[in-house]
Amino acid sequence: MTPLPVIVGFGGINPAGRISNHHAYKRLVIDALPTLDADLTYRALQSLMGLEKSSLTEEVREYIRDHTLIRKIERLDPDNIPTNRATSFHPANGESIRVALPTRQMPNPLPEGWTVKGQSGDRSTVEIDTKVPILLSETRTSRVTAAGQLPTGFDPAQTYASRNHPRGLQMTIYGASDALLSTGIPWSRMRDHIQPDEVSVYACSALGQCDADSLCGLLQAPCLGKRPTSKQAALSLAEMPADFINAYVLGSVGGTTGAMGACATFLYNVKQGIDDIIHGRTKIAMVGGAEAPIVADLIEAYRIMGAIAEDEAIMSLDGASEFDHRRACRPFSSNAGFTLSEAAVYLVLMEDQLALDLGAEIYGSIPAVFINADGYKKSIPGPGIGNYLTVARAMSLVRSMFGSNALQQRSYIHAHGTGTPQNRVTESHILNELAKVHGISKWPVTAVKAYLGHTLAAASGDQVTCALGTWQHGIIPGIQSIDHIAEDVHDSNLSISTEHVHVDRDGQTMDVALVNSKGFGGNNATGVVISPSQTEKMLLARHGKQEFIEYRQRNDHVREQINKYDDKTIQDGVATVYKYGESVVEGEELVLNQDEIIIPGWRQPVSMKLPNPYPDMSTDDEEC
Repeated sequence: MTPLPVIVGFGGINPAGRISNHHAYKRLVIDALPTLDADLTYRALQSLMGLEKSSLTEEVREYIRDHTLIRKIERLDPDNIPTNRATSFHPANGESIRVALPTRQMPNPLPEGWTVKGQSGDRSTVEIDTKVPILLSETRTSRVTAAGQLPTGFDPAQTYASRNHPRGLQMTIYGASDALLSTGIPWSRMRDHIQPDEVSVYACSALGQCDADSLCGLLQAPCLGKRPTSKQAALSLAEMPADFINAYVLGSVGGTTGAMGACATFLYNVKQGIDDIIHGRTKIAMVGGAEAPIVADLIEAYRIMGAIAEDEAIMSLDGASEFDHRRACRPFSSNAGFTLSEAAVYLVLMEDQLALDLGAEIYGSIPAVFINADGYKKSIPGPGIGNYLTVARAMSLVRSMFGSNALQQRSYIHAHGTGTPQNRVTESHILNELAKVHGISKWPVTAVKAYLGHTLAAASGDQVTCALGTWQHGIIPGIQSIDHIAEDVHDSNLSISTEHVHVDRDGQTMDVALVNSKGFGGNNATGVVISPSQTEKMLLARHGKQEFIEYRQRNDHVREQINKYDDKTIQDGVATVYKYGESVVEGEELVLNQDEIIIPGWRQPVSMKLPNPYPDMSTDDEEC
């Protein structure tokens, strides 16, 4: 039997807040939730943002609403971006210039036209008779002032001993910890049920780490007269989120990599994890992505590329004199570009048999992610045909697994929905034409970047976890940042709603959510996510009623632990898992045998009994 990869935990942080227990999802639809559910998420944000845990007044609620999701940039001052102006000075009227410089700052070798005239203490006097290029510090005003940022007041660096880690890696430690703890099952218990190499970690950043503690700081140091640090180069690497999870959270010795796919990075890593489970290479996989791109240089680079929505362009669309930051991202409407954002999102996937044995809470399942390139194309950033293939393959799998009626009546799609003029045309054409092919009259479409912005490597994680929230709370988020559908959008067979769409909880009316992603350069991915109720039906058919009854009994305790974790986190914050220097195993501590390797701290050994994958090509002397 082919193992089914089920989702047993999810967590992280994005502009809507903590992702576990559906809190980030609930922030998107908070005005449509019952009061008790809404207040629980308000309290979770109140704690996360470091606000006083006083009564939940309307003033506090308003502050929380104003300081989450897309809003005016707070991580830097968009009106005073530090920069340098290149200029020069030179002697006037053929005269020389005499200046004093700190001796230790004297250039070496001395530039042409410079003559040292004397030295007194730690200063040298120099006579200059030629032009001198210089950089003068100044500030500029950013033409982009909106971004999706983590909730105001939350600092991932304060959740553990971060040691000047880049922000993306700080968010990774927080997010991976949240995902792991959200399972309600101690990691030590999971470890006891698997061999050390039966856990995989696939996580990545699309851009790598790009702040002062990583790549930006490394590249800028010589220009600023500074020296790079010992950490900046290593911690800049894009696959470092997976490395941090292995080394400091799970202690994994299993399969690992960072699968980069631009904006489709999250789904690329999900595919790695589910393929490992499906092919029996692993039983547990932590997959995800992290991105921290709210950096002035990156914002300006994307602006120059024409990808990000400039304030003036949005105001021009509205005929307004003031910029509404909240409505900066407008999927499938009149728009001007995407809105950059930051997030770290992680899933814990598990083989279905192990999930039942552990009594894990099953939030849904992911049977497949389809990936296709664009083929020949006119330009690297331009769209191509690959996304037609990924969406078509995903739809065909749904039809194959559940029938045409399920695809036509009980599925919907989380569109990539970036808010760019090009995306609204190309993606809507893909979805609309394939809806026609499969006989879907009005396929529900949502696009959560309208609330969260484009979190790059983590973007599809925002979509997947929002789908899980819909099955728990019965609301498909409407695209509330728009007031109309653009004329060039193809929507004859689509239902693109500006209002929240209410469906039955537990997936009774929506069995499947497709998650679509279109990445720069032709990195297309579409994932199939199955509802918890439909997943339960599949597991019941495979494992039988009696085993499911026993599973439910084990699951009762796990659910209690999940609720306790959520309550404690709201009260005290996430108990971040960060095992720096703990339980380190050296090579000489291993017990090495022909058939197995024993690793201290693991109950089960790593099996070395590897079958010959090519028996028909054997050249063994005895068989010959």
